[in-house]
Amino acid sequence: MVLVSGATGNAGGAVVRALVAAGQPVKALVRPGTDPSRVPEGAQAAEADLGDPDSVAAHLDGVDAVFLLSGYEGLTGTLATMRDAGVARVVLLSSSAAPSGDTTNAVARYHIESEQAVRDSGLAWTFLQPNSFMTNTLDWVPQLQSGDVIRAPFADVAVATIHPGDIGAVAATALTTGGHEGKAYRLSGPESLTPGDRVAILARVLGRDLTFQPQSDEEARAEMSDSMPAPYVDAFMSFFADGKLDESEVLPTVEQVTGHPPRTFEQWATEHADALR
Repeated sequence: MVLVSGATGNAGGAVVRALVAAGQPVKALVRPGTDPSRVPEGAQAAEADLGDPDSVAAHLDGVDAVFLLSGYEGLTGTLATMRDAGVARVVLLSSSAAPSGDTTNAVARYHIESEQAVRDSGLAWTFLQPNSFMTNTLDWVPQLQSGDVIRAPFADVAVATIHPGDIGAVAATALTTGGHEGKAYRLSGPESLTPGDRVAILARVLGRDLTFQPQSDEEARAEMSDSMPAPYVDAFMSFFADGKLDESEVLPTVEQVTGHPPRTFEQWATEHADALR
């Protein structure tokens, strides 16, 4: 039995679907009050807060592997509860920013601290450190619905974005087979694309005459400040405006772990064409 946290999110949901497709029993950890229809089909819903060890303990009977998200307060206690309950291995969704070791960066720091908590837990572990998700493109939906111009920041920054399904496939492999203990897997998609490149692909997939317009760094900072705390805004500006994080490299890890190449942005866009229209 595998317990998957964040089971209604982009990555956690993909992990659940990959495990179910492989015939693996899955408990989908969701926050209390979550709409049951959001739990991927084939999984058993388990309501708990990952930062509350007692609430998680109620769902650990028979669980031998756990997929975890970073950034939860109380994670150390939850990991101890898992170890005491007989959980054998943990796969942690970390970040491409974690290998930098830069604890002055707010985003990198919470991933680094989560990795350290898992290392210290005594559990066998695997870290997944993916690039930015292809699903971030869904942030453009309001613009796509209102016109044919897409404005986005960091116009010159190429990123080998990753399909969450490939994260799910790597996680499912690490959760259910041996040989992945003590490894940190950097994950990317198969091509490095700028925002303008992605807009051009969307235009082709959607059959629309789309135009890309770059945002200035000042505009990007102001827009992000409307939706996230200042330390996180500073973190993302450091990553992409100041060039402190390089997600452009196409990495072989997905294929090495799963046996299949990572999916392209065009494949992702085609799968999500209805949502993008």
